[in-house]
Amino acid sequence: MRRLLRVVVLAVVVILLAAVLGWWWYLRADSMEPPALPGTSERGVMVHGDRQRSWLAYIPAAKAERPALLLVMHGSRGDGEGMRELTRFGFDVLAERHGFVVVYPDGYQRHWNDCRAGADYAANRENIDDVGFLRALVVHMEAEQGVDPARVFAVGLSNGGQMAYRLGLEAPDLVAGIAAMAASLPVPAGSDCRPSGKAVAALVMNGTDDPVNPYQGGTVEIFGNRSRGEVMSSLETAVYWAQLAGYEGAGEHRVWNDRVPGDGTRVESTEWLAPGRPPVSLVTIRGGGHTVPHPVFNLPRILGPTSHELDGAEVTWRFFSAAAAAAR
Repeated sequence: MRRLLRVVVLAVVVILLAAVLGWWWYLRADSMEPPALPGTSERGVMVHGDRQRSWLAYIPAAKAERPALLLVMHGSRGDGEGMRELTRFGFDVLAERHGFVVVYPDGYQRHWNDCRAGADYAANRENIDDVGFLRALVVHMEAEQGVDPARVFAVGLSNGGQMAYRLGLEAPDLVAGIAAMAASLPVPAGSDCRPSGKAVAALVMNGTDDPVNPYQGGTVEIFGNRSRGEVMSSLETAVYWAQLAGYEGAGEHRVWNDRVPGDGTRVESTEWLAPGRPPVSLVTIRGGGHTVPHPVFNLPRILGPTSHELDGAEVTWRFFSAAAAAAR
């Protein structure tokens, strides 16, 4: 009996140890202290569509006289503050350097009502007017912070990237450019958006080893939930925006230098550029997962590898800056 008890205790210890090690390996994200920046963080709320909506903003001490506005949208089950931490405060650092304002809005019940018609979260089921909310938020930031309505940009991760696509499709008058990480456009049969047919600068940044958003297209699946439906391939997504802007051909392909040979990822890009047209770019992270690339920090491994070859925030802002310059 005692021997059996010892075996049971040992088995329980082994299971618990395996669980702890599994958590550490698959679910743990690297921690960091927020950088000491001279700007201010401000929380805001408004009522839109009979619902209270909220956001977190970073106002740089070195704010430009007529600053650009960057909307940074979180993924499923996230919020604005979490997205700020997940991007390692990279957009705050860039805001201080370049003088723009950053806003991290909160989705409805931690989700955005993007274009995917079958998604089972409340924002989609209740058909929340997130385009209207973000439009009202831009008006608010113009009144409060003097942002330039001609230089409003939107970037998001996963569900937030899908929301950026919705803005590009339905509100190109609101945004001068969009960027989506770990997100591809839904196939037409699974989309309930109404595209305006107008072009907008667009950056697509996807990993080939993404376990959620398949790089080559297919069904989006999160822990067995397939309600988000099918998406186009990453290339098809970029080509959609390129054709909308009037580009023809395959774009200009480039292989980036391997900055961190040991991290298991490589970066390539395909760009469509021409005078008088909004730029379009596909950044492909070979071996990358459902993550925001960062030179140092890792996201949980359950989301796939985090590339250290590039800084996702920096590449995004560089794209937006180029888009603004091309529009002048």
